[in-house]
Amino acid sequence: LFQETTKSNSSSSATTTTTAAMSNNGDNLRSLTFSYENGTAKFTVLDQLALPHETTYVAILKIEDAWDAIRSMRIRGAPLIAIVAVLGLAVELTSNAKTVKELDGLTGGVEEVKTFVFQKMDYLKTSRPTAVNLFNAMEELKGIVDNADNTSREDVVNSIVTHAQYMLERDVSDNKAIGSHGADDLLARHTHPDGVRVVTICNTGSLATAGWGTALGVARELQCRNKLRSIAALETRPYNQGSRLTAYEIMTENMPNPCLICDSMAASYIRAKGADACVVGADRVCANGDTANKIGT
Repeated sequence: LFQETTKSNSSSSATTTTTAAMSNNGDNLRSLTFSYENGTAKFTVLDQLALPHETTYVAILKIEDAWDAIRSMRIRGAPLIAIVAVLGLAVELTSNAKTVKELDGLTGGVEEVKTFVFQKMDYLKTSRPTAVNLFNAMEELKGIVDNADNTSREDVVNSIVTHAQYMLERDVSDNKAIGSHGADDLLARHTHPDGVRVVTICNTGSLATAGWGTALGVARELQCRNKLRSIAALETRPYNQGSRLTAYEIMTENMPNPCLICDSMAASYIRAKGADACVVGADRVCANGDTANKIGT
């Protein structure tokens, strides 16, 4: 059993309890919760530093909270880092009383509002200077603000919140497409009636994204089709995301015949147990097809 609570980063703020994050009938683990109603955003992230012993959600009340969640590795995974940044910005501009007051005091029109917002974006980039997804997300959001027909401060803020929500939904949709295409490809080449034996490395599941996952999303899709025979996760040195996070997801999702191994056991495991596919994460994917990832990959 995992304890689930919601923490606040501000001692003066009320805490709220989120719904359960454990999977049920394919409803996989959630790395975050976000809502936007009546001009106010509410945002929490799963504290991955507390896993696997506790399932704890931390409230993101201001941009500094989002920055700290990324910097401290409370949240991890390239797609999730980008999503937390854009949603953190949405919270900052709509729900942080100090920032709302500062916006109210701006008298230079839309261009001054844009400059104010862009400075917030630059601050978020410093949370993880090597995160390509983070920088791409900030540039995309900046383009939306620059190109939208914004005539007021409200227009600028609304364009950011609307696009942040779109990016959240798009990430889940993209992940499910990756899972579907990956499963189709593997099943076309591996015809065992019980399905595919998978080996994976890195942190690529729901906890690395807005939902469903990328590489682990392929295994999740195979499981949904009853075509996942077994899955082995490597520990993923040097930070052990495989043992801390991937193994946690595999167990929570009740994937069949799970196994956690250290990175240097991969060859021995494949020889002894067999594998049909290695589906791995990637910290970089270049236009020419080159990839880079953790040392065990």
